[in-house]
Amino acid sequence: MTPARISPWRRRLAATLAACTALAPTSAPVLAQVRLPSLGETASQDLSVGAERRLGEQIMREARRDPAFLDDPVLQEYLQTIWDPLVAAARRLGNIDADTDLAFAWEPFLVRDRSVNAFALPGGFVGVHLGLIFITSTSDQLASVLAHEMSHVTQRHIARSIAPQQQASMLAIATLLLGIIAASRSNNVDVANAAIMGGQGAAAASELRYSRDVEREADRVGFNVMVGAGYAPSAMAAMFDNLQASTRLTDDGSFPYLRSHPLTVDRIAEARNRTLLGHSAPAALTLQHAMMQARSRVLMSEGARALQRLSGETSSPLLADRVGALYAGALAASQLDEHARAESQATQALQLARTASPREPRAVRSAQLLRAQVRLARGDAPAAMRALDELQGDAGRPLLLLRAQAALALQRQDAASVAPLRESTEALQTWVAEHPHDALGWDTLAATSGALGLKLRSMRAGAEARAALGDLAGAVDRLHAAQAATRSAAGQDFIEASVIDARLRQIVALRRQLALEARGEKDRGGQGGPGDAPPQ
Repeated sequence: MTPARISPWRRRLAATLAACTALAPTSAPVLAQVRLPSLGETASQDLSVGAERRLGEQIMREARRDPAFLDDPVLQEYLQTIWDPLVAAARRLGNIDADTDLAFAWEPFLVRDRSVNAFALPGGFVGVHLGLIFITSTSDQLASVLAHEMSHVTQRHIARSIAPQQQASMLAIATLLLGIIAASRSNNVDVANAAIMGGQGAAAASELRYSRDVEREADRVGFNVMVGAGYAPSAMAAMFDNLQASTRLTDDGSFPYLRSHPLTVDRIAEARNRTLLGHSAPAALTLQHAMMQARSRVLMSEGARALQRLSGETSSPLLADRVGALYAGALAASQLDEHARAESQATQALQLARTASPREPRAVRSAQLLRAQVRLARGDAPAAMRALDELQGDAGRPLLLLRAQAALALQRQDAASVAPLRESTEALQTWVAEHPHDALGWDTLAATSGALGLKLRSMRAGAEARAALGDLAGAVDRLHAAQAATRSAAGQDFIEASVIDARLRQIVALRRQLALEARGEKDRGGQGGPGDAPPQ
């Protein structure tokens, strides 16, 4: 999508991708997908699916530790509910074949950035800026952007842009990647630019310019995926209108060589034609999307002055606008420690959500979670727990994590209140067993286990959190410390100690495997083999 402005995160990502495209390896040919030919078809002959996933994992290992990477359980869950139907539709349409279905991550993630942007990474990772969520009027518009970015992956456009460069190994990519991100974290633009210009400036300029044909194909394929998932066909044209207005109002013209998604008149016209041919009605406004817009706005606001502007008031007669304004006002007030206002506005938002017709259970749930969150922020753990009790039977991640935080607060206020904490700890243990890559889930489990005196479980959970973030060295250090604890303390859990030993061997083996693969790529001059597979 066309950015309203080029943010520091976007510059870092662009530099990273430029370096990767300039240094990417090639691999042995694999069979093309059995479907109508597409612009990305020849990429499968140049860059294997496994090599593309490994490249994406390399980038994501650094991205997850970047301060701009955001794991907000409420927003992430909302993004996932829009993303999952798109993935299912792409499978039905044959855009996701058996190879990419198994190997690619198909994972959306959030970036705390005000710019209006989304981007696809190698291996099926799609990043969404908070600024993009904020300017969308409906979930269907957000779905149109996600479908477009997903189509860059399914049509192998990213692999196609990488494959022609056959100059160096995956190890060289990783080294340059680390250097660029380290330079960007120094907040010194000159250092980051120097990293880019180190022999790669020309490659960056050429590789970052997606061709108009590629963008049109992503629009066409993405439109079919979006409609196949049940979203309004008019959403893509409406989203283009939003993007064009956003660019016209806020674009300062900086860094034009980093603009990879030109929003041409032809693309807008084609989207409108598809809408007319489909006789599509506009997508409906929902309270749920209005609240997620509001949450994005608060989370991307920087400083007390920006938060103070979110008063919770609006002159709009629309129910969605009023609920969204109250949601933003309550969340902002909570962050400003104005707890009375936060409680009042969160309660008003919940009352309005309950009056909506047709009824929106998801919107009511979001308002209930907000009320629990603001109560917990003011230090009233019992009231927060009562608000969460209204959501009995909800197995969602936001409720699971918020309940664990409330249980921790209760136990700190009353040492005898261990039953909710024990219940949350066991629920988290079940969750991370089914979702082993949930770093925040592991971190929360480490905290609740530690509060219960389960030292080994807490130490292991902390190590798993580091591993989920891609910090294998940190995970190994924590597991070594846990091993030492098993030897020095009496009466420890021998089952947990055995698990720690096994996980340490697995993670050490994984580090060794990654090092050998990198060394092998270097020895082969960047040539991958038919057995390429992503690390587990």
